[in-house]
Amino acid sequence: MSPLAEPRPGYAAPQSPTALRPVDPDRDIEALCRSTVQAAIEVLAGTRPAQQLARRLDERCLTALQHRAALTRRVASGTSPTAGRLHRNPCVRSVHACRISEDVYEASAVVSDELRVRAVALRLERSRLVWRVTVLEIG
Repeated sequence: MSPLAEPRPGYAAPQSPTALRPVDPDRDIEALCRSTVQAAIEVLAGTRPAQQLARRLDERCLTALQHRAALTRRVASGTSPTAGRLHRNPCVRSVHACRISEDVYEASAVVSDELRVRAVALRLERSRLVWRVTVLEIG
């Protein structure tokens, strides 16, 4: 036997490739919702520019989010003792998505921060193979 044909000590032959998992669109939508909600809350906190969400939110949602973030900053600059802690350390606790049609999902999320727990509702619509949030309601 030639030296090249002998296996090296401690060498294990490669295993057969594992089977690929089928794509679960509900799981993908929930992941998209989770990251979008996290980013939106960070926009309200002032730790992320709203423009980073321009590809995910339609124009109306983005404008509304920017307006609310400006109002939140105005409140935070006030004298209220809790105003500076609004939206601090947000964490998305859960996301649930419901398929309405082939190109529409509605989802809800629960977000907690230092002061409170809030609900978020989203509507996602597919346009040109891209999912966009067309409704974003943050409680």
